This record gives sequence, structure tokens and C-alpha cells, in this order.
Amino acid sequence: MVRMSAEERRESVIRAAMTEFGQKGYYGTSTEAIAKRVGVSQPYLFRLFPSKKAIFAAVSHRCIEETCEVFEEASRGLEGEEALHAMAAAYARLIAEHPEKLQMQMQTYLAVAAAEAEGEHEFGESVRAGWMKLWETVHLPLGADVSETTTFLAYGMLVNTLAAMGFPPEHTVWQGLYLSARGEGRSEE
Repeated sequence: MVRMSAEERRESVIRAAMTEFGQKGYYGTSTEAIAKRVGVSQPYLFRLFPSKKAIFAAVSHRCIEETCEVFEEASRGLEGEEALHAMAAAYARLIAEHPEKLQMQMQTYLAVAAAEAEGEHEFGESVRAGWMKLWETVHLPLGADVSETTTFLAYGMLVNTLAAMGFPPEHTVWQGLYLSARGEGRSEE
């Protein structure tokens, strides 16, 4: 049997923790559950990450990074409306195929608010920096148009909310979204 390196174990912890935190949030997730999902002991988990907060922060950042990568890949070589629809369709696929990433995004936003309410601003600053990278990632392909970027991200947050609440794709609440955001591809005009 091949042994995993510490870096490979860190990766497996991040993947497992994304599912656990996504489903149960920061406070509802135990490090024991994460360790069990990965197949390591809690002491080993804490050799990889110094604290539960560090695990949550790593997972939150990974979630944002992977979303940026999806947008970058989808919009490569495109701009304007073509980029918009390609990114919307790619994001719809991402959250349909990996619902834990959507759930983790939502948990991250809640955790920022909770940390800020407790006077802990470092996590929020870090997440906001990641979100600004996300902003820039979609901003440039959309022609560096602030209004287009804001609209795209606003639609994205609506998609997050509707998907998190479990509205089925055929429900009327989806009808006002871009076809590509509904996962139906781009309409021919």
C-alpha cells in the first residue's frame, strides 16, 4: 500500500472538510467527523492544521480559488456576452456537480458574519480578498464593466440562494435568469 504524503493528506482533509462544513457549518462540524471521513486520527489532523479555524479557512479559500479557476477556464479567449454565458454555464455545472462547493460558499459567508460579530476581523478580511480576486476574474472578461460585473455576480448570488434552498430547475423562480445560469445553454437570438 502506498502511503500518502502530508500534502496529499492535507488535500484529502480539505476535500472531506468541504463536505462536512458545507453540510453542517463551522459550529456543527466536529474535527472528529473530518478526521473520520479522511481516515486519520484527530491528533494527526492537528499536525496537518493547527486548529479547526485553520481547516475552515483553508477550505473557504480553496472554494473561492476553485470558483475563480472555473471562471478563468470558461472565459479563456472570450469576452463580453460570450464570456458571460460561458462563465454562467460553467458555474451552473460546478454547483450541480459539486453541491458541497455551493454549500461551503454559503457557510463561508455566514462564518464571516459570525466572526465579525465577535470582533474577529482577520477571517473576513481574508475572505473579502479572495472575493475581490473572484470579482477581477469575472470583471476583465466582461469588458471591465462595473455594471456587467455587478449584475453577473448578483445573478450568481441569486443562483446560490435558489440552489441552496432546493428549488428544482423547472421551478418558476429560475425563469428570469440567463438560460446559461439555469443550465440550459445559451439561447440563439
